[in-house]
Amino acid sequence: MDVFHGEGAELLVRSILAIETEAECRAFLEDLMTNKEIQDCSQRILVAKLLREKQVYSAIAAGVGASTATISRVNRCYNYGTGGYAAVLDRILPPPEQ
Repeated sequence: MDVFHGEGAELLVRSILAIETEAECRAFLEDLMTNKEIQDCSQRILVAKLLREKQVYSAIAAGVGASTATISRVNRCYNYGTGGYAAVLDRILPPPEQ
């Protein structure tokens, strides 16, 4: 099943692409998602950032409070997924130190 098939998914993608400012983005996310959903997504992108920096699971879990299951899922998506995490993080962050 293609999760992006359908009018609603198309509207979601087009809506995200139409956001022009950080304030608009915050307002859209606040209207679209619950506080918990925003916290969960925020945690996932932070975990991806830390994985990009080659931090180990135990340090990420201790620092972020994410479960090892969440860290594992983000790691799988970051390393073997569609490249979404890497594309976005590469645009907004300096290259990770080697």
